[in-house]
Amino acid sequence: MMEHMASVRVAVVQAAPILFDRDASVEKARRLTAEAAAGGAQLALFPEAFIPAYPRGLSFGTVVGHRQPTGRQMWQRYWEQSVDVPGAATVALGEAARQAGVYLAIGVIERDTAFSGGTLYCTLLYFGPDGQLLGKHRKLKPTAAERLIWGEGDGSTLTVLDTPLGKLGGLICWENYMPLARMALYAKGVQLYLAPTADARDTWQATLRHIACEGRCFVLGCNQFVTRSMYPPDLPGVEELVSQPEIMCHGGSAIVGPLGDVLAGPLYDAEGILTATLDLAEIARARFDFDVVGHYARPDVFQLAVNEEPQQPVRTTGRGESR
Repeated sequence: MMEHMASVRVAVVQAAPILFDRDASVEKARRLTAEAAAGGAQLALFPEAFIPAYPRGLSFGTVVGHRQPTGRQMWQRYWEQSVDVPGAATVALGEAARQAGVYLAIGVIERDTAFSGGTLYCTLLYFGPDGQLLGKHRKLKPTAAERLIWGEGDGSTLTVLDTPLGKLGGLICWENYMPLARMALYAKGVQLYLAPTADARDTWQATLRHIACEGRCFVLGCNQFVTRSMYPPDLPGVEELVSQPEIMCHGGSAIVGPLGDVLAGPLYDAEGILTATLDLAEIARARFDFDVVGHYARPDVFQLAVNEEPQQPVRTTGRGESR
């Protein structure tokens, strides 16, 4: 097991991207990562789908049984501005982490490059302070209409990284309502639990505090602050936002300790960076009376099986002849 620091300075970056503009969003992420590092942060977390956008309020021209051409054009714009992993955008993000000397975790929309290239995934990327891409997590279950635009991840990216800051991992938005997914991370010893989201409801705060108490870990919740005027006016189908309020996502980012104490935030109705210094010894003290995968588990009654094999649509055995 890697030796961990006694205390860690973390930052949660509540901001919106330059919507539907990958390169400009990467540049904004670089600037905000440097700002977080200037405040002493060793880890910076950005929201779900920061690059190129969480397309809140958009239907992509879809109702049950019908897709409109304008929706396909909107999808094309979204797809074109999404992120290849690895690719030019990940190189730039890694360089931002290296220049700032921080661990960087950031939500992106990942464009599949392994097979058809036609599927997008809601993904959390992890970069080290040396600029290397350390790992990723693909959202296991897109929620509601998100299923129109994102594919499902599999168990191969239930990532927990053992770093000098502590064991670092997390789930995206409503995955955090999946108790078995949380249990899979607890079993890997997660200490710094990242929860990037698009949920700005008051009830989300209860979720962050519950996870902290349940996992006896530090929880970093990160959301965007987004207004309707941030959407590009030339986006196909953008006129359907006319009925939306000007503030489309209020935020609600927060940092919570392993006994459920709120250490920073929640932050609403503004962009900003929340910071906190975390005493990792609090985790051991918190687990004195509750360890969900240790002395408070009952493996004689309950067991969880996790399939971490990559799920591939085509498996080739043997070698065919070229004709």
